[in-house]
Amino acid sequence: MINIVGIGPGAAKLMVAEVATVVARADVVVGSQRQLALFELPVAKRYVLPKLSELKVFLQNNQQREIAVLASGDPLLYGIGNWALHQFPREQVHIVPGISAIQYCFHQIGLPMNDSYLTSSHGRVPDFDFLLHHQTVAMVTDTQIGPYQIAQEVLRRGQQRLIYIGEMLSYPEEKITCLPADQVVEREYALNVVVITNA
Repeated sequence: MINIVGIGPGAAKLMVAEVATVVARADVVVGSQRQLALFELPVAKRYVLPKLSELKVFLQNNQQREIAVLASGDPLLYGIGNWALHQFPREQVHIVPGISAIQYCFHQIGLPMNDSYLTSSHGRVPDFDFLLHHQTVAMVTDTQIGPYQIAQEVLRRGQQRLIYIGEMLSYPEEKITCLPADQVVEREYALNVVVITNA
């Protein structure tokens, strides 16, 4: 069985109870070094996440074993769960949901998620004309299209928007900033989520 395990934004206290059960019974736990470090695992049980093409081969070759693939946030919100469901029969994949970084960010800033549009700029170019018709947009970002680039897209359309930037969410270094779009500076932003709302 392939278990895709949502581990939430990072803090152990935010993981659902099923995570510990699935990880404990797994023969192999797959994840990044950062994800694997959250669990006390014997070395023989750890498998550092390779490229997806290599992961697919590994999973195909180990179908008789219980595998847990760790997924940051929620596996089905722009996560590896989407990939797994497209690569393997549904009956071979078990998804353990997790609290997404987007959910966590909304709760930290005290903003309802109702009617928000959720998306990602990770490895893709969003349609900002479409997105910025929505009152509230939440986005998982990457180093190519991050908070500064998003703010510039807002300004190009002459909109007055507030931008919340959540960095290292749920970690001790957590930082959440709220700025008008014209005050978002160009710099490196660590593991971040952006929420765009009306000023």
